Amino acid sequence: MSATQNSARTEALRAAPMNSWVALSEDETRVIATGATYEEVVKRTEEAGIAEPVLIKTPSKWLSFSV
Repeated sequence: MSATQNSARTEALRAAPMNSWVALSEDETRVIATGATYEEVVKRTEEAGIAEPVLIKTPSKWLSFSV
């Protein structure tokens, strides 16, 4: 993943609701759907016509860390 894509993914996830399921586009640069449950997000993604989304559960709180 390029630095630009990584930055776009980070921004998309930070804009998503906390403690929710998020479906990202195949290139991980935009949010396709969000929801409280996995099933809800899968349904919304299918309705949007996205074949292979990236599904992620956002945390209840963002934490900073260094590796």
